[in-house]
Amino acid sequence: MNNSDEHAVVVESLIKDYGSLRAVNDVSFTVARGGVFAFLGPNGAGKTTTVEIIETIRRPTSGRVRVLGMDVSRHKNEILARIGVLPQGFCSFDRITVGESIRYYSRLFRRGAADVDSLLDITELRNTRDVLFKDLSGGLKQRLGIAIALVNDPEVVFLDEPTTGLDPHARRGVWDVLRGLKRRGRTVFLTTHYMEEAELLADTVAIISKGRIVASGSPDELIDRHAPFLCLTLRRVGEGTIAVIRRMGFEPVGDARGGVSLRVKHADNVQEILRAIGTAGKPLPGLEVRRPTLEEVYLELTDGKMPDGVCVPGGAA
Repeated sequence: MNNSDEHAVVVESLIKDYGSLRAVNDVSFTVARGGVFAFLGPNGAGKTTTVEIIETIRRPTSGRVRVLGMDVSRHKNEILARIGVLPQGFCSFDRITVGESIRYYSRLFRRGAADVDSLLDITELRNTRDVLFKDLSGGLKQRLGIAIALVNDPEVVFLDEPTTGLDPHARRGVWDVLRGLKRRGRTVFLTTHYMEEAELLADTVAIISKGRIVASGSPDELIDRHAPFLCLTLRRVGEGTIAVIRRMGFEPVGDARGGVSLRVKHADNVQEILRAIGTAGKPLPGLEVRRPTLEEVYLELTDGKMPDGVCVPGGAA
């Protein structure tokens, strides 16, 4: 299998300068075909610039970017015909229906008559076909945006913050749509600030910070590599229990509910802590032991670092 068959996107040594500012500095990564790729980074990290170069909106200063085997600097029209884009803050016309919106954008993109029924099925919008855009919930508007990004039957779909501002129920509805795209063999290039979203949906994650890729791999690989510890939370503990834990060399951090969280290396450490609490005659608290989240890895790698020994309380939001 050659490189263009295996990868939907290949970025090699990408540099983008704006005058004296180097926004993207020697960035390289690949996006496999038929999966979900999450591109993460704080505001100002170079994420948007990188994505806009891949989408042929901006030209690179140097380096090479290929989409579906084609160079973005030489094959813009061919690439645009084979990708779909959902920009952040998608909006359609208030007084046209869902079905009319899909037909309108299909003609706008010169794709002839779109298979409206198929797009409604893919995005789970069939029951809203005749509903005006202005009457849709936020989650349904985002699903319509995804449907419109699919009007040209693209091989790669770029989704920029597709669930920002949605309530948890609507967010999960969009996740179901994205899983459906993957099952249909589409390549999904996702940017998001929701670490839980990336952890649950993405096959591969790349994290950019200060213009450089600081980590890439599957969510499990990134957690194993950059957060090799367990998070222990003890509920409703007193000062005496905290003192016992500190004497063992751990530094618990209190929360607003009267509990503490701390990092431990192994499950054996949990048993040791509980034995020490019991030996000291303190009541055994309720507890939770969990693996770290992608959010904790992200914070460590993008200078939003948690203090040593601290876990994100309760895991990712």
